[in-house]
Amino acid sequence: MKKVLQQHKRSAAHLELLSPAGNFKSLTAAIKGGCDAVYFGLREFNMRDGADNFSFAELDTLSDLCLKANVKRYLTLNTIIYDEEIGRLEEVIRKVKGKVDAIICWDLSVISLCKKYQIPFFISTQASVSNSASAKFYKALGAKRVILARELNLKQIQEISKILPVEIFIHGAMCVAVSGRCFTSQILHGRSANRGQCRHPCRKAYTITDDEGNQLRLTNNTLLSAKDLCTLPFLEKLKRSGAISFKIEGRNREPEYVHTVTRIYRKALDKKLTKTELEKSLQELGEVYNREFSSGFYLKSPTADDFTKSQNGSATKMKKRIGTVVHYWTKIGVAAIKLYAPIHSGDDLLIVGSTTYQETKADHLEIEHQKVTVAEKGQLVAIKTPLCRVNDEVYQRVIKTPVK
Repeated sequence: MKKVLQQHKRSAAHLELLSPAGNFKSLTAAIKGGCDAVYFGLREFNMRDGADNFSFAELDTLSDLCLKANVKRYLTLNTIIYDEEIGRLEEVIRKVKGKVDAIICWDLSVISLCKKYQIPFFISTQASVSNSASAKFYKALGAKRVILARELNLKQIQEISKILPVEIFIHGAMCVAVSGRCFTSQILHGRSANRGQCRHPCRKAYTITDDEGNQLRLTNNTLLSAKDLCTLPFLEKLKRSGAISFKIEGRNREPEYVHTVTRIYRKALDKKLTKTELEKSLQELGEVYNREFSSGFYLKSPTADDFTKSQNGSATKMKKRIGTVVHYWTKIGVAAIKLYAPIHSGDDLLIVGSTTYQETKADHLEIEHQKVTVAEKGQLVAIKTPLCRVNDEVYQRVIKTPVK
């Protein structure tokens, strides 16, 4: 962790890279990837109810991990709040004081409590701030930052950034509704997206049928499913947009997604990528979960080409759970792994735990002190690996076979 901290010391004027943390595994992946800050939710009042999220009991551990890595902590309390929840909301805000650097919110009840307990607050994208007048209003309320609506272009961002500090999304899922304020999940499933419970009906394939039973043949039947945002090809333009914080979407996504996306954008924020580096980075972004890529609203209004044909994601790689770490010898850097599936010398491995994220190769396999090139399911194999811990999960990264 000290090495990571040394690698990512920044000047006061640098652009903040903000990564998602849906659980401790993703938090560790984000920190190792080089983020400056993380945003996360507790198990209530946040827009990713389906993520693991964090309990109050875990908040001290989260805070300690972030402080050691010089990473800021932003708590999301950005759902709709009802009268009967105000008492519990105040209890939450009172308890997190001193353990977070800011609260992301938009409901005025949350804002008033942040002011009462003197906790800095940022205005969530759920507020759909799209103009300078709205930014001035929230600035007068005491907001330290505004997370802009997703529907703005570069020129509009530049104007609003003159009012108060601006945060923008640079990568990840895009909602078909205006700034995510969608009612489809509520209507179809009784699960409100505005309470963090979206069932993602927009991601399904649909057939259009008229009253007489005639069906309309569609070239793309995932007609409501937007492609993921990817700003890497024009990140240099965003650096000049006036925004000071660059946010990665993905609190429901896996640690390898968080680490890969964070690592790539860290490098791209710190320096201008060469053409070769950009091509390689885009290839790596395609290896982790995505729904194909779009420029969102930044360069132009989306068209039919900005809707994905993929229903199950377009990642070019997948992971398979193959074992668990049962012992680690720190002095020699060797892990003993109980296998659930075969492993071959040279396999790409991913080792993940609550405080572990390691990408490595399966070199130097040994069984009972004898070198081998293959180890089978049920065997205990020793592998030279970077630091990992007992009970860490071991995965094999493989090329994903396209679905025909």
